[in-house]
Amino acid sequence: MGWYEGKKEKSAVPPAKALWDVCPKCMSHFPKGKWKANGKICPKCNYHGRLSARERISMTADEGTFEELYSEVGYSDHLKFHDATGDYRSKIEAVKAKTGEGESIVVGKCAIGGHRAMLGVMDFSFMGGSLGTGTGERIARAVELAVKERRGLVIFSASGGARMHEGILSLMQMAKTSAAIGRLKAAGLPYISVLTDPTTGGVSASYAMLGDVNLTEPRALIGFAGRRVIENTIKQKLPDDFQSAEYLEKHGFIDRVVERGEMKGFIAKLLSYFGVSK
Repeated sequence: MGWYEGKKEKSAVPPAKALWDVCPKCMSHFPKGKWKANGKICPKCNYHGRLSARERISMTADEGTFEELYSEVGYSDHLKFHDATGDYRSKIEAVKAKTGEGESIVVGKCAIGGHRAMLGVMDFSFMGGSLGTGTGERIARAVELAVKERRGLVIFSASGGARMHEGILSLMQMAKTSAAIGRLKAAGLPYISVLTDPTTGGVSASYAMLGDVNLTEPRALIGFAGRRVIENTIKQKLPDDFQSAEYLEKHGFIDRVVERGEMKGFIAKLLSYFGVSK
């Protein structure tokens, strides 16, 4: 029989996650709140964490100028898709409830550094930022209005690729969005594409790489197929920094790697350079 029979009390010491923010990359600890206050950038390793669409919009659009458009455009379930874990409709409705978004991209018109812009921002937390019919339709409509109102187009991509739940209808959005970008360029308007972590699959193979200027953030993952798939296909070992933002810039696939805190100002300068009016 133990010598102490008193009632055990729960420790009053809060768990570490309640006291510290932890960088998901280098696992450094820093005071609670510093992660968000620093724009979700690690003060130790400069890792740029993923942002929600709303967080990105607040950092990019001039205060009070963003007007959201086409929020009524949503997903398509023509295939009545389901797998062993459930049906597509139930999954996406759950994601909508969790994120508060209706699709993987939020679009609207705004001013950036005073310049008239059409802004689209993808949200990776919505079905992995996948490209669905609703995503493609929102982009196409945004381009049409940009042409009509003579606005520059800025899209922040963050995606795992095409949404398999919508099958060929999802894949067709690659052609649809690319054709829309073509109409924008034919109208003499600029398209600035910002590829954030991660931008892969059908999005990287379509509108994300079609910018007049293609930008990215430090250390972002950008590519089409994954490293393991490529290595197993070509039977070669890839460089350690393969598909990183810096690797792509070095090899000419990206025009500039821009720090998050400098991104808005850099985009504003580009819009000015391209002659987008205020």
